[in-house]
Amino acid sequence: MTAESRHLSVHIDRLVEEVYAFAADPANLPRWAPGLGSSVVRMDDNWFIETPEGRVRVTFAPKNDYGVLDHEVVTPSGETVYVPLRVVASGAGCEVVFTLRRSPGMTDAEFERDTALVNANLALLKKALERRATSSSG
Repeated sequence: MTAESRHLSVHIDRLVEEVYAFAADPANLPRWAPGLGSSVVRMDDNWFIETPEGRVRVTFAPKNDYGVLDHEVVTPSGETVYVPLRVVASGAGCEVVFTLRRSPGMTDAEFERDTALVNANLALLKKALERRATSSSG
C-alpha cells in the first residue's frame, strides 16, 4: 500500500549552494523549522532536538552535490520517520521541495495541519535566507 504524499515547495532568491549549506546544518533548524523543537545539540556524530514529546535524533544524508537533504527523525518512541527534502536550482535562485507523507491512520485534519506547518517552515527558510542576503549586501 502506498502512502499519500504532497510535494510542498518554495522558491528562494539565493544560490542553490547557499540554501543547501544553510538547510543542511542541523544547528539552523530552530531558525526555519521551530515546530521541531527549540534546542539542537550535537553529541559525537549525532544531532538531537529537544521537542515537547522528548528528544529526537535527526540524521541528514551525507553532504552531496545534488541538493539532497533527506533526513531521518527518530522519535522518542523509537519510530523512524524518513523525510525527503531537496534543493533544486531554478534560474538565479532555487526551489526547496519537501515531500510530506501521510502517516498510517492520519486523519484529513491532521494531514492538513502538517501541510500548513511544513509550508510555514518553508516560508521561514525563505525569509531567513533572503534576509541574510539583504543584510550582507547592504
